[in-house]
Order: sequence, then C-alpha cells, then structure tokens
Amino acid sequence: MSNLVLENVSYVYRNAETAAVKNASCEFENGSFYAIIGPSGSGKSTMLSMLAGLDLPTSGDIKFQGESLNEMDLDRYRRESITMIFQAFHLFPLMTVTENVCYPMELCGMHTKKAKERAKPLLESVGISEEKHGRFPANLSGGEQQRVAIARALATGAKTVLADEPTGNLDAANTVNVIEILRALAHEKDYCVIVVTHDPEVSDMADVVYRMKDGVLTRER
Repeated sequence: MSNLVLENVSYVYRNAETAAVKNASCEFENGSFYAIIGPSGSGKSTMLSMLAGLDLPTSGDIKFQGESLNEMDLDRYRRESITMIFQAFHLFPLMTVTENVCYPMELCGMHTKKAKERAKPLLESVGISEEKHGRFPANLSGGEQQRVAIARALATGAKTVLADEPTGNLDAANTVNVIEILRALAHEKDYCVIVVTHDPEVSDMADVVYRMKDGVLTRER
C-alpha cells in the first residue's frame, strides 16, 4: 500500500480565479526520496500544505495509508504521522540543541529524562557531536542547525518527512550533507521523504521527481 495517495486533488484559494493545484494524482511510498520542483507560484507550497493536513483539497482526496484525511483527526495526523523540516530551521533560540530535539517528544507526553536519552543518538545520527548538544542554535552553523532540525523531526517517530526547501539557506557542502541524510532515511530506514525544492542538486539525487507548473503536477522521472 502506498503511504500517501492523491486522487484528482484540486485546491482553490478563497476569492481566487484559478486553482492553485489542478487535478493532481500521484503516490508516495516508504523507502523512496521524492522531489517536487517548479517555479515560485506553481503550487508546490500548496501541495505540501495539503500533504501536511494544514489544508484540505477543494475537490479530490488525499489518503494516508488508505484513510482519507477528510475523515482523520488532523491534529493527531500532524503530531504522529508526518513531520516537517523547513528552510529557516525554526529551532527555538532559547532552548539548547538537546531541548529542541526533546520538545516534540515531551509534547507527546514523554518524560524529560527519557526524551533526553532518545535525543542523544538522534543527534549523533545526523552528525551533531555530544559536545554541541548543550549549545544554543545561534552557536551553530547553518548546516548544523538544519541537522538539528532533522533530528527534531525524527524525534516524533513519524515515518513521513515533508521538507520545504531544506537546503535553501545552506552552502554547497552542507546541501550535499543534508541530502545524503534525507536519502539515507528513505533508503536505509524506510522513510517516505518528500522535498519541495528549487535546488537542482536535490532533484538530481531524488528517486522520483514531480514538476509543478501553473498548478499542474507531472512526473518528470
């Protein structure tokens, strides 16, 4: 069974004359790394917002593991089933690296001690050494902050990762590092990784590439 399925999905913003997404149909499976590419205003962000359950289609349906998002508890879906990584990292500036990674686990009721025990190997798995676990985000490089953001995303236990321009603020070396981490999640740990990107280096390394243009989604490879 596919992890996420879009069936003739369209989305029209209130007072808009044309649909931001038009009759999109596609499938996303665990174990694969996907890229959605296209110019600004093509509908990529709207697509990601619907996959995250932040918006529901105007028409058509999105199913997660066979169940329509229209029939699900979307707060629970966002908390337990999907996780997001952003271009701007969105780390809490007054929390340490460890505290940032612990936050989603504590939000789900995990005891702080247990959350800290789990945070350590998560951080080390993305290349953040123990000596940096007590630092604040401002004391890390951009690449390190994005890797902390990935560790925090993994802390939820969700196996579907949605990433919005995750390399947009990174240099070439850190871009490659982050892409390799995301690919490894898909190929080695059976995650479903979906990245919206302008970066051709990201799309070149994806297993499947979808292109959006004027709200129309097509599979490029």
